[in-house]
Amino acid sequence: MAGNDLVHVVDDDVEVRKSLGFLLATADFAVRLHESATAFLASATDNVDGCIVTDVRMPGIDGIEFLRQLRARGHRLPVIVMTGHADVALAVQAMKEGAADFIEKPFDDDILIDAIRSALGNRNRVDATHPQSAEIRGRLSTLSE
Repeated sequence: MAGNDLVHVVDDDVEVRKSLGFLLATADFAVRLHESATAFLASATDNVDGCIVTDVRMPGIDGIEFLRQLRARGHRLPVIVMTGHADVALAVQAMKEGAADFIEKPFDDDILIDAIRSALGNRNRVDATHPQSAEIRGRLSTLSE
């Protein structure tokens, strides 16, 4: 499944970004690194693809607000939220906001890779169920407000 699958890593910690970038590249994912949710949102086009792995605690737009803004802008990428400060309420909030998964740091590399593959697989199944979904999204993005 990997190979063509793009993973956007959004984390304010440069070492975490680099480490995750290396890990995911060795697992045969295409990777783009973003230093913040703001940076991702500024560079995201209407037809951005793949999935997102993001930290929940970041300056500016945190992971929960990032989920909200993605949905408000019509982006339907699966988002995996990771945190070193998890509690049940935070996990529930992330899932209610549309997170595909919630992973507590530190985590085993295979857990993250499996979560990404699952999120991308679920996205691909939805697209296969609705083969015109990509075309519809493209047409909707050209409509003026």
